[in-house]
Amino acid sequence: MAETALYRKYRPQRFKDVIGQDHITLVLEGAIERGAISHAYLFSGSRGTGKTSVARIFAREIGTSPNDLYEIDAASNRGIDDVRAIRDGVSVLPFESKYKVYIVDEVHMLTKEAFNALLKTLEEPPSHAVFILATTEIEKLPDTIVSRCETHQFKKPNQQILKEMVVAVAKKEGISIDTPSAELIALLGDGSFRDAQGILQKIIGSGSSSDSGKKISLADIEKITGAPKAGLVNDVIAALAEKNIDKGVGAARRAGEGNIDMKLFLKLILQKLRFVLLLRVAPTMKKVIEEEVSEEDFAFLEKLAGEKNAGINSRTLVAFIDAYEQTGRTYIPELPLELALISSIGNNSEE
Repeated sequence: MAETALYRKYRPQRFKDVIGQDHITLVLEGAIERGAISHAYLFSGSRGTGKTSVARIFAREIGTSPNDLYEIDAASNRGIDDVRAIRDGVSVLPFESKYKVYIVDEVHMLTKEAFNALLKTLEEPPSHAVFILATTEIEKLPDTIVSRCETHQFKKPNQQILKEMVVAVAKKEGISIDTPSAELIALLGDGSFRDAQGILQKIIGSGSSSDSGKKISLADIEKITGAPKAGLVNDVIAALAEKNIDKGVGAARRAGEGNIDMKLFLKLILQKLRFVLLLRVAPTMKKVIEEEVSEEDFAFLEKLAGEKNAGINSRTLVAFIDAYEQTGRTYIPELPLELALISSIGNNSEE
């Protein structure tokens, strides 16, 4: 495996390589074709969604050479003197390009004084200057800055897009990965291309995967990332189906003792609860779900879906959605899970 980080190795180099952001790339490509280049752009969205990659592609597509491209990390260059240095540099003509492009990452980290200095530059920029501001927290930007930019909101990639990306990157690296394993990495990636690729790299680099590193299994991912084991998740699902509060609380306790990320644990539980309900009410989803989980898990979920008296229904799912939202807000990490179990099993017992 190459030493280069996967997210750098497979960073998009052209607009057509960018995944899941067509609503942005199509607009930018159209602007370039018409020669309608704005003097300032604002790219906002969660981490790892491609903001900096698209900014670099845009700069390249409008003919900006590396010598006329400037990338500034506002997290470490956030003061008024840093912005004044940018303002002084903007006034100088490009070395060898039509445009000088300034990519300011994490722009929300600038100080109030720095924002004021930046505003003056954005109000009267020279014709050769293009600013691309990137942020994960657009709400922290002054309205005066936002109003002077052409804004683009980057979408979080959904589970399917991340899974397909994981499979594609693994294949390019000569690694075999089955669908359930790719699904788990996508889940762990939490809406970030960069995070999902980082997890994949960690697993590949560990050298503990099956067949001399040529195949990744669920067991590999669980071992290396500390993700909850499928059996522990299934214990919670089974407890709900059997209306067995002791079994459910016992699984929650073991998860807590194992320092398992409760947010992730509940996300995996929700995924399987959803599959049980879909298998019960929408048989056409059977093939899709079968591809998303292991053979053993599918047999387990299909069996529960066929048990009409099993204590899993739409109210159960709602209770666990609430628990997911509350996780991280309580002193005891497993408390929302325990309350969801008590609520669901108690309600089902009264039916």
